[in-house]
Amino acid sequence: MKLPNHLSQAISSRSGPRRARRFSSLQAAGFTMLELMVVIIIILILLGIAAGSYQHSITRSRESALKQDLFVMRQAIQQYTVDKQNGPQSLDDLVSAGYLREVPKDPITKTADWHVDFGDVLLSVDQTNPGITDVHSSSDAVSPFENTPYSSW
Repeated sequence: MKLPNHLSQAISSRSGPRRARRFSSLQAAGFTMLELMVVIIIILILLGIAAGSYQHSITRSRESALKQDLFVMRQAIQQYTVDKQNGPQSLDDLVSAGYLREVPKDPITKTADWHVDFGDVLLSVDQTNPGITDVHSSSDAVSPFENTPYSSW
């Protein structure tokens, strides 16, 4: 069955723009591959910056914990020496005497292996025997912020 010419033109003119509109609306609703790649690259750059900042904050917190642990242990050594009139012979002496709950772990090496300095220096006038005079980290690493070895702190 063939339609009259004027009807076939009316039908084709109606369906033509609709198809064009549908196609263009579907095309405009999506993103091009280039747009997606640009967004992914921006996200990766931001993640890289955030990861670097995170690593710096972890290192800073470990350094802060190391400084605090060294301060507490040095205070305990001095207090032990003044109270007992002789220096502690090991860090375990500080624990057994109640000056420390436990020997803290070095936040850099993650073990409790501290380097202790023994000396003939008497920290108190009444001190009779020398013992531990100072404590340091046993790590050979260098602080990226202060450019000094942790073992010199």
